[in-house]
Amino acid sequence: MKPAQICVLFLLFVGCPPLARAGEVTGRASIIDGDTIEIHGTRVRLWGIDAPEHDQLCRGEDSLQYRCGARAANELDQFIDSRPVTCLPIDIDRYRRTVASCSVGGVDLARWLVSHGHALDWPRYSKGKYANEQRQAEQTERGIWSGSFSKPWQYRACVRAGASIADCSEEDVIKRKRRSAPTFSRRIG
Repeated sequence: MKPAQICVLFLLFVGCPPLARAGEVTGRASIIDGDTIEIHGTRVRLWGIDAPEHDQLCRGEDSLQYRCGARAANELDQFIDSRPVTCLPIDIDRYRRTVASCSVGGVDLARWLVSHGHALDWPRYSKGKYANEQRQAEQTERGIWSGSFSKPWQYRACVRAGASIADCSEEDVIKRKRRSAPTFSRRIG
């Protein structure tokens, strides 16, 4: 092997630490929101969960509104505490983010967020992988379960439909809007 080839191979393996294994992304994470991080310029959406949106409001046990999406992001940042995060890519979403299972210190970040009440199991994708952690968080009233909230996917749909952030953050408002929405039936035959 020629010296130039050895140098290229060295740079490929040593100069690219985020690719420790095929497809694996490892490094210090910047927190984008409660379920999205960035490592070495790669946006990573945590697989199987959905955290409140950054501007979403929830009500705490005192019935006062707070920015639960911002709290989820802050709690995730504190938990990671600048430690290296390892992500195993699963898919690419419609926003061209890598969807991955990520961990820090051997702890699955999605599982941690759900078990602490900062995110929900998203059965549409997870097939219920984090359902037990969610039940436990709900029973012990951890995080968003200590008060009331709209499911993040319902919140986003409500905002897209043109309602206000405040209205979409209220679970009962979303339910009323859904009940009052016109339904159409198709006559067969």
